[in-house]
Amino acid sequence: MALVLYAANTNKNAFKTLIAAEYYGVDVKLIKNFEMGVTNKTSEFLKMNPIGKVTVLETPDGAIFESNAIARYITRLKADNPLYGSSLIEYGHIEQWIDFATLEVDANIMRWFLPRLGFLAFPYIAPAEEFAIVAMKRALEALNTHLALNTYLVGHYVTLANIVLTCILTLGFSRVMTKNFTSAFPHVERYLWTMVNPQNFSKVLGEIK
Repeated sequence: MALVLYAANTNKNAFKTLIAAEYYGVDVKLIKNFEMGVTNKTSEFLKMNPIGKVTVLETPDGAIFESNAIARYITRLKADNPLYGSSLIEYGHIEQWIDFATLEVDANIMRWFLPRLGFLAFPYIAPAEEFAIVAMKRALEALNTHLALNTYLVGHYVTLANIVLTCILTLGFSRVMTKNFTSAFPHVERYLWTMVNPQNFSKVLGEIK
């Protein structure tokens, strides 16, 4: 049985798994004709994730949900594992930056972005948006400081932390953060444009503007 990923082909969280799979030559099939609000409400899907959230990976041994967990699973399928560093401290730092990307960057991008789509579940509230923007600036300032002295988040090569953060930043840069906003964080800008160019990234992400 092939590994089957349930998500739309534009889902940034699906990109984490697909890029990790490119690095390891793992065959992950993105399910065809996925329709949010339909596919994820079927009884088959709800058996894999009872709350109906994407992404979900179907494996021969059972289903896995939550995008970071899925990306970790793909990364650990092979023993030779450079995406998880070469030492225990590098592993710890990689996990640290995955948490940072998720809790400090992704959470605030989504608080900023989702209310602008007009969904009733995410009403636009001006003070809430301002809070998200302030928190986003704080996160990017911290990231910018780290990247002033580092090309990558950990070590001198791509790790899973880079994959997770890059997938998150592509949404922020393309949908909510203007050039005027991001120009205050030049090392973050440089980092993103460096990360999206390698083939394993560009094959999945396509052209980022």
